[in-house]
Amino acid sequence: MMSHPPPSGSARDRIYAARQDKVEDFVFDEKVADVFADMIARSVPGYRALNALIPAIADQFIQPASKCYDLGCSLGEASLLVAENTRHADLRVMAVDNSPAMIDRLEQRLAERDTTVLVTPLCCDVMDVSITDASLVMLNFTLQFIARAQRDRLIAKIYSGLNRGGVLLLSEKVSHENTDEDTFMQALHEAYKRKNHYSDLEISQKREALERVLIRDTYAQHVDRLRRAGFEKIFTLVKYLNFVSCIAVK
Repeated sequence: MMSHPPPSGSARDRIYAARQDKVEDFVFDEKVADVFADMIARSVPGYRALNALIPAIADQFIQPASKCYDLGCSLGEASLLVAENTRHADLRVMAVDNSPAMIDRLEQRLAERDTTVLVTPLCCDVMDVSITDASLVMLNFTLQFIARAQRDRLIAKIYSGLNRGGVLLLSEKVSHENTDEDTFMQALHEAYKRKNHYSDLEISQKREALERVLIRDTYAQHVDRLRRAGFEKIFTLVKYLNFVSCIAVK
């Protein structure tokens, strides 16, 4: 049986283990920040494979004296992977999240690490961040939490702020146009979480908490949005059940 222990320093995710009279909308608060590393490791298929690719992406695409933006950085795992694996010490990594709890945890992690690359945590909305001189922008499982009416504007802003040859790494939970396929993938995802020791109650209550918060697009909708912004080269990197990561080159 598959079993992932919580990452070092992370508490076990038990947020939805007890029955709740009313399940509130999911928010990235202190409770979630405390268990987030364990939560994402046990909930998102392909998450480890994606992280394993980030050092190679940094090595391939980071340009000298440029910036990397990690939009919706949560605990900053992707930011740290870039900072610790780039060949360019003059890179600046901007780690952006609107959750004070997540940014607090990232600042603690940075205080414990020794890296020559400057990582700057920013507690603000990704829609309010100016993007300039970027060779890499990471938008991992973030766009799905942004209002649909704002998604085109964010992708267009990223394209505008990327240097020529720079890339956007986009990861999302996607829906499927075929309802049978969508239901099938959702069911397999829930089975995946059961194998990682989430109970049916936890799965059900988490699903309800995310219902009005995490709004999925199809992969085709994501590709169309990227093309509207100006990206012509778009390549799928990781696809695992209803989770997809792609890279778009300017």
